[in-house]
Amino acid sequence: MLKVNDLSVSFKNGKSQFKAVKGISFTLDKGETIGIVGESGSGKSVTSLALMRLLNETQAVINGSVLLNDVCLCKLTEDEMQHVRGNQVAMIFQEPMTSLNPVLTCGFQLTEAIRLHLGLNSAEAKQKTIDLFKEVQLPRPEAIFNSYPHQISGGQKQRVMIAMALACNPEILIADEPTTALDVTVQKTIIELLHKLKAERHMSLIFISHDLGVIKEIADRVLVMYKGEIVEEAAVKDLFANPRHPYTKGLLACRPSPQQHLKKLPVVADFLDADKPAVTIESIRKLYHYPDVEIAERKRKLYEQQPLLKAEKLSTWFPTDAGFFKRKDHVVKAVNNVSFDVYPGETLGLVGESGCGKTTLGRSILRLIEPTSGKITFGGTDLRELNKNELRQIRKDIQIIFQDPYSSLNPKLTVGQSLMEPLQVHQFYSNDTIRKRKVIELLERVNLQPAHFNRYPHEFSGGQRQRIVIARALALQPKFIICDESVSALDVSVQAQVLNLIRELQEELKLTYIFISHDLAVIKHISDRMMVMNKGEIVETGYPDDIYYRPKEEYTKRLIASIPG
Repeated sequence: MLKVNDLSVSFKNGKSQFKAVKGISFTLDKGETIGIVGESGSGKSVTSLALMRLLNETQAVINGSVLLNDVCLCKLTEDEMQHVRGNQVAMIFQEPMTSLNPVLTCGFQLTEAIRLHLGLNSAEAKQKTIDLFKEVQLPRPEAIFNSYPHQISGGQKQRVMIAMALACNPEILIADEPTTALDVTVQKTIIELLHKLKAERHMSLIFISHDLGVIKEIADRVLVMYKGEIVEEAAVKDLFANPRHPYTKGLLACRPSPQQHLKKLPVVADFLDADKPAVTIESIRKLYHYPDVEIAERKRKLYEQQPLLKAEKLSTWFPTDAGFFKRKDHVVKAVNNVSFDVYPGETLGLVGESGCGKTTLGRSILRLIEPTSGKITFGGTDLRELNKNELRQIRKDIQIIFQDPYSSLNPKLTVGQSLMEPLQVHQFYSNDTIRKRKVIELLERVNLQPAHFNRYPHEFSGGQRQRIVIARALALQPKFIICDESVSALDVSVQAQVLNLIRELQEELKLTYIFISHDLAVIKHISDRMMVMNKGEIVETGYPDDIYYRPKEEYTKRLIASIPG
């Protein structure tokens, strides 16, 4: 169906050009699913946008040929190409929140495309939209038709995007990172839905992801991209059984393995090192193995201490408007009667789906959200008894790494200014010259460079921004840090680097963590103990191996079953 031959994409940068895709070739058969895998910046998304002719051709130089049923898409006019998009080739874009118009209802956005391509009237387009919402298994399709994007969950937004892509019965569907940052359970249902729709509609599928575990679940054949080139191509079973290229081995190895205990995760650089030509996944994991006897000794030392933090019957409820007079007589029990201890030097993992109350619990501990009831004791001090000034003083010792590093950094401040600000507020050090030197030391500690001091947040990659917010959390030399989904949207390779950094900093600075994630594989790797949260309550607590191999709750079993690959 699709033949891509010697495709190259370059972007103009002043008088020079940056080559994002370097002469790649591949084919796609009818009914086949191809997985394209690689890190951010490898050229995956640029390739898909080039196939759809969605790149700005005044800025991008595209060479090579793309044949769809023997018709060269590169030679079509824009009007002819508009007929191809949607009708023959459709695309699910990477981030549904930014792909959907926030000021238009979900239903309007679909009916607009249906009326444009299929020529249906308003009533027919509305009925087709509701039928599509039912097909992609959206709950309450009529209500979602009239909902705005911000009023529905991430998984529901992704289903709306899938419905939009399917609206005109395309022959080929391109899915660009459709499960990134979704809960593992939602991710699993999206993959199952794509399998079902592909079989029912006899479509071909190009599935783009940075996670080989996800690719294993859906693809027939895999293309591995690295720095704009296809470095390996194989059937999915062959790729996992016998990866040939060092980069492929690195991608496979850096995903946390629930079955193994590792002191640190392998990273791609371990396999690309020219001085280590014989490195295998098995040899590198053996090198980083965490012996059971050391784990047992660490547990003994941790739990013979007094807790650093105690939460007792902690609840955070949110009132909701109800009734004609908007009486606040209904509540959402985001956190409900939760009790637990955290010990000095421990990493306590908190896992659960979006909406279960994880983030609210983390913010309630810091009193960024005021709890409704209960007690929070940190180092013998009841945090709920402190006034505003006393709370500000103790926050030096309790910090948080927020979920989205980009939105938690001020875009108008340089990185250096953002890191110096808490030092100035809390009057650390005697002058700004010393503070600047300390900030540069912090940047170097999280593997950034002194030159980054004067750059703005938008000039960094996602992984670099995550390191910046880690450095900011460390600036005041805290004892306790809450890591809120701090690796959920990162490439698996960058995720491995950040997880290794978090563990190194803990050992070096004697830090205590609550590590929040929806990914049970990540939680099992990083945690000493873990708690499973569902609907505002802690439903299961224990050591990672006990919960992974002997879960008591059905909810926990479902989380484990959803781990990809």
